[in-house]
Amino acid sequence: MRDTPIIATTGLNHWFGSGDARKQALFDVTLTLQRGSFTVLMGPSGSGKTTVLTLVGCLRAVQDGSVLLMGQELNGAAEDRLIALRRRLGFIFQAHNLHESLTAAQNVIMGLQVHPGVPETMAEQAAIHALGLVGLADRTRYLPANLSGGQKQRVAVARALVGNPALVLADEPTAALDKDSAADVVDLIKRMGRARGTTTLLVTHDPRILDRADRILTLEDGRIVKIEERG
Repeated sequence: MRDTPIIATTGLNHWFGSGDARKQALFDVTLTLQRGSFTVLMGPSGSGKTTVLTLVGCLRAVQDGSVLLMGQELNGAAEDRLIALRRRLGFIFQAHNLHESLTAAQNVIMGLQVHPGVPETMAEQAAIHALGLVGLADRTRYLPANLSGGQKQRVAVARALVGNPALVLADEPTAALDKDSAADVVDLIKRMGRARGTTTLLVTHDPRILDRADRILTLEDGRIVKIEERG
């Protein structure tokens, strides 16, 4: 199983709308992601990047083609199987999506709520440890309003990784950050992923972070037009 790709799509097509308004968004997308890799999915706005992310992340139903996630077929999968798979994923979005009324530590603890039965004390210790790993050991009790944009995104990274997911899916996580903060956040995602053996698929149109990737996939108009190995 270790040699099985964590993601493998074959002939993936997707449409939005219905009737005369139906429009194809993805065309025959075929790709593989090996375990432990850091892959960037690059392309302009509207190219289909987020659609790919939501399909492989069990957030949208697969309409046509095959998506194997950790060896399990998503096309036609029952909802309980999709829920179980989602619990093994970590998500990071452009908007940090922190709860403004909760501290940094409490926001990170929310990343463990998909794992029933984690004792409260253990969850708090794990959250504090994760915040320490992203350089926020002295901000665990801060509310988001008292954190910078870069610090908020670090909290989001800690929340995504606290449950030791097999796969992290990051959608434009640097779009709202300045150059230095963007580099710091991507380096954190990559370093923590390497330490834990996590696979990362990062969607972006930000050219500032491409040198961090092991592999770059370029998507244009719903089609993969280039695959670049950076090893």
